Amino acid sequence: MLNQKELRRVHIIEKVIKGELLIREAAQLLGLSSRQVKRLKKGVNDQGDAFLAHKNRGRKPSHAVSKDTADQVVSLAADSLKGASCEHISELLAEYHEIHLSSRTIRRILDSAGLVNPHSHRAPRQRRCRTRMPQEGLLAQCDASPDAWLEDRGPVLSLHGIIDDATSKILGLHFRPNEDLIGYLNVLRQMLLNHGVPQSLYCDGHSIFFPSPKNSLSIEDELAGKHAPLTQFGAILGELGINHIHARSPQAKGRIERLWGTLQHRLVIELRLAGVSTMEQANAFLPSFIERFNQRFAVNAAQPVLAFRPAPPEHALHTIIALKEQRIACNDSTISYHRKTYQLISQKGSAVPLPNKARIMVLTHLDGSMSALFNGQPFALSEFVRPARIQEPSTTHQPKPKGHKPAPNHPWRYHNGRVPNDPVQAYFDRHIDRHLSAGTG
Repeated sequence: MLNQKELRRVHIIEKVIKGELLIREAAQLLGLSSRQVKRLKKGVNDQGDAFLAHKNRGRKPSHAVSKDTADQVVSLAADSLKGASCEHISELLAEYHEIHLSSRTIRRILDSAGLVNPHSHRAPRQRRCRTRMPQEGLLAQCDASPDAWLEDRGPVLSLHGIIDDATSKILGLHFRPNEDLIGYLNVLRQMLLNHGVPQSLYCDGHSIFFPSPKNSLSIEDELAGKHAPLTQFGAILGELGINHIHARSPQAKGRIERLWGTLQHRLVIELRLAGVSTMEQANAFLPSFIERFNQRFAVNAAQPVLAFRPAPPEHALHTIIALKEQRIACNDSTISYHRKTYQLISQKGSAVPLPNKARIMVLTHLDGSMSALFNGQPFALSEFVRPARIQEPSTTHQPKPKGHKPAPNHPWRYHNGRVPNDPVQAYFDRHIDRHLSAGTG
């Protein structure tokens, strides 16, 4: 059966055959060369109108996707790859199943199977994006996203992350049960070890980054030159020489906000395919994922020169990136920390004598170990167990004798001393009445 374009050609070629149109006129109407019109005229004369039908009509292309492959794609898209975009499905099929199909082909297969993809035909949104920083390392953005990253295989976790503003390159990711300081310190350490020290770090107004408004200074204090107390994270950034910038809205740090949208689709599916069900397994999976993600999505900076500064040595970072709390030494050169008593131990293994009320900084490192700083020098900590007190045998005390409790019918319990219905009292009453009636006293 001919389509409308082919029927129009038949009509014009028949007029050429009948002599009603010249070949050059037919060529102009059909948008073809005179040579092609002559070829069509000869074909219609020899084979009829069927000559103008497309020769591949009804034939299966040699490069068409087989039915078995299409069924496998539909089955995977409805099961293990559920929720993935067509582009992501294309990448995962090539990586895990050696099936190489374009995202358009996958979309066509899913549409023909009636499987709706949530990422298809999304209406474009108009945005006004802030210009990227020209160099990698000038600005990094930091945030966390709580989500069911392990779906129903594990608990809800918070993913902490840092992204570079110039390249959208992930600089660090780490899972924690909740958004906390340890999670941010872990991604900070990843960035320092793998890339270096950025010039600035963009964060929201969480109390982990900036002190709460109630701790802010008054105008008089600011004029007097006083400074607001820093959070532990802010103090660590100051020690590293990183400029700390407060983002006033989520849109201000839109690059990392959009990163969460991408990861909540891609990372969830890849964790599912890897069979990850615990936080420890998820953190072990992240380094390889970050490498593949950056190869796929990172862009080149406008200027190739890196703005990262060299990070301190790893042993120095072990001291800088830690939870720090100050304690006051006791008279016996010990400190109390979380209901335990500790002594400072020197490199020779001996206890360090401390002046009374000396200020000691206790460090809890990311690996769970503890140490202390005294006069800027690091020391190990050893738990000090005080000898148990010898308790003297307690003497048994005789119980205090209880006082006599009057009977319920005791005269003391009545205001006139007379007990109602008492036979003894009734006897005396009759005796007194008899004597009174006899006139005797």
